[in-house]
Amino acid sequence: MKEITITIRNRVTRFFYKRAVRPLYFRIDEEVTHQRAVALGRILGSNTVTRALTRMAFSYSHPNLTQTIKGITFPNPVGLAAGFDKDAYLTRILPSIGFGFEEIGSVTGEPCEGNPGKRLWRLIKSKGIVVYYGLKNEGAERISERLKGKKFLIPIGINIAKTNTKKTVDLEAGVEDYVKAYKAFSDIGDYYTINISCPNTFGGEPFSDAHKLEKLLSRIFELPKTKPIFIKLSPDLSHQEIDDIIFISKRYGVDGFICTNLSKKRDNKNMLLDSNIPDAGGISGKPAEEASNRIVRYVYGKTKGEFIIIGCGGVFTAEDAYKKIKLGASLVQLITGMIFEGPQIISEINQGLIYLIKKDGFQNISEAVGKDNAS
Repeated sequence: MKEITITIRNRVTRFFYKRAVRPLYFRIDEEVTHQRAVALGRILGSNTVTRALTRMAFSYSHPNLTQTIKGITFPNPVGLAAGFDKDAYLTRILPSIGFGFEEIGSVTGEPCEGNPGKRLWRLIKSKGIVVYYGLKNEGAERISERLKGKKFLIPIGINIAKTNTKKTVDLEAGVEDYVKAYKAFSDIGDYYTINISCPNTFGGEPFSDAHKLEKLLSRIFELPKTKPIFIKLSPDLSHQEIDDIIFISKRYGVDGFICTNLSKKRDNKNMLLDSNIPDAGGISGKPAEEASNRIVRYVYGKTKGEFIIIGCGGVFTAEDAYKKIKLGASLVQLITGMIFEGPQIISEINQGLIYLIKKDGFQNISEAVGKDNAS
């Protein structure tokens, strides 16, 4: 009865969102819409009554979705990717929406206004978004101060990057900027993600180069390791580049990878439905799904489960999430799917995953990890 009730609730919410809310939102500038969504989330998360009502409207839980990974208990495998809650204002409401974890940021050593001008574009036909924010955030000191001493209901990942400024183009300056953000969150959150793959910054992605990444990791690992460390990979990397990153990551004891960040490529066949795609920015959503799955498959196949993988890119349905999991991802993240399909998508995916693992004869979602990548 519970499952039927939740299915009906989700269908009603989806209908209302796609017929009434989304058409209105999609007439408003993309960044303004994002700001309003964050403001609404802050209001809903501000007191127990609105959190409880939100939980009734959206949440779904099942014990067979729970996993303990690197000592962290995830109530379900669906998380909010970094890039939406840039300044960590939504940590109180996201558990009520049904997320199993959240990644805040990217947070940089210094406050960052991001890139000037227009910074978001919807690819409506392709179900994607072009992002050119340039790591806009309030900076490590201010964000960490706000979170200090707080208890979180779901695991919180701290996504750190170097400040988007000419001052951090110098290798040593860039490394120290990462270190500043790293230190600020030593006792906050459950894991770190080192974002080496933001495509929208001064100097590009220097730390995707293995030699420069080693300089960064050697500096990071001089410091006390207080929580697991992940590296966020670009979907545009070659296999050789990934091999080099894996080699360095093994040497320093990195725990896993986020597969993947935004894609810079414009020759994606899934984007041909849309015209007037800007030259600047990275692409998320359905146009990024194939590349993300390719990297998940490759990293898991190459390392045989030695690293934890979080799959990110093009997750709109339970089937999308399950495909990443069976290719080797223990967890998945999304943003764009929620924007296009509605906030009930988290519940839909988690409920759908229960159906899919039962269909395949699995008791827990962890049993499905890598099952389509056994070779």
